[in-house]
Amino acid sequence: MATGAAPEATSARPIARASRGTTVVPPSYGVAMTLTMADPVGGVVDTRPAPRRPLALSPSRAGDFKACPLLYRLRAVDRLPEPPSPPAVRGTLVHTVLEEMFGRPAAERTPARTAEQVPAAWARMVDECPELATMLPAADVAAWLDSAKALVRSYFTLEDPRHFDPAACELAIEIDSPDGVPLRGYIDRLDLAPTGELRIVDYKTGRSPGPDFEGRALYQLKFYALMIYRLRGVVPSQLKLIYLADRLSLQYTPTESELLGFANAVGALWQAVAAALETGNFPARRGPMCRWCHHQALCPEFGGKPPPYPGAPATAPSG
Repeated sequence: MATGAAPEATSARPIARASRGTTVVPPSYGVAMTLTMADPVGGVVDTRPAPRRPLALSPSRAGDFKACPLLYRLRAVDRLPEPPSPPAVRGTLVHTVLEEMFGRPAAERTPARTAEQVPAAWARMVDECPELATMLPAADVAAWLDSAKALVRSYFTLEDPRHFDPAACELAIEIDSPDGVPLRGYIDRLDLAPTGELRIVDYKTGRSPGPDFEGRALYQLKFYALMIYRLRGVVPSQLKLIYLADRLSLQYTPTESELLGFANAVGALWQAVAAALETGNFPARRGPMCRWCHHQALCPEFGGKPPPYPGAPATAPSG
């Protein structure tokens, strides 16, 4: 495992996990969606923005800014809500079930026992956030839950959770890097070997990417690896993506020099974000993901007009 001298001291601030009562944070999709009033076909959504919070750079917000600065602004600065989607919420459900599985004794971490927990976990999500009950027509819920159970069972074809205990699940980390970049992220799972090696694991409920998109898929894990390196001074020995739909996994071994280069790129990106926050200039950028964007009515590329710039919220406090 690659190691190096401990980096400059950084401040680590644990942050509370988002409550599923008001916000669903699906790690597989990287979109924080404020759930509000919606009818069964998703036609009525409360357009009030979510409460503003101090800004920090996360993998999803970094991806937003690189793809379309305006999208970054509407999500991170304006905090405009987006309607929940069944695939994204299913991702949250599967992550919840897998996280709770590791809270049981090893002998109880079986495919049947774990898949049986899907309906109960879904019931708790709906109880905490009643709007989720209208996300799907009632006739479609059973099949949707079955698809979540199938993804949970797929996990067991790739790992046997009876043979290890993670160091952490759904780990929320927020740090300030030595160059002043506030970083924030949620790590699905952090494994610690008896010999000290660290492994970062991320579950994906979608299908695995083609070779041309593997780098984009690994960007998120490199981001987390950088945070762990800044926090502990140790380079994770392995980054692992588990694609439940395909029953495939992708492993990658980062190096210290690679993470330092990645840190420079993240720092440059944050400088671009900071400049846009100061000027309020967030240009729209048309791309292949526009077809799924919920904010086309506010986008100049589609004849819309963004709301007045509210100004930048404070960044995450240093130290």
